[in-house]
Amino acid sequence: MFVVSLTYKVPEDIVDYHRPAHMAWVKQAFDDGVFLASGRQVPAVGGVLLSKADRTTLDAALAKDPFYSNGVAEFEVIEFTATTVAEGYENLLDT
Repeated sequence: MFVVSLTYKVPEDIVDYHRPAHMAWVKQAFDDGVFLASGRQVPAVGGVLLSKADRTTLDAALAKDPFYSNGVAEFEVIEFTATTVAEGYENLLDT
């Protein structure tokens, strides 16, 4: 499983300008089964994505993000193995 942390590199008005295209990309990635969850960081300095896709698929999807292609955010991809989860979240376990 992967946690992707996005950190904005530009002022908020530039982030806001690219946000509609980024959100369309997020929706498409969910439709394609790449992401399990997404959201803004608090405070709003970037975002977080959760994925169980393989690394090649994840990297290909991230490369299409308008935040990436327009230099709006930098990405940190953290891989981890989910070994324990709360009841009801068993689909997150790495088997």
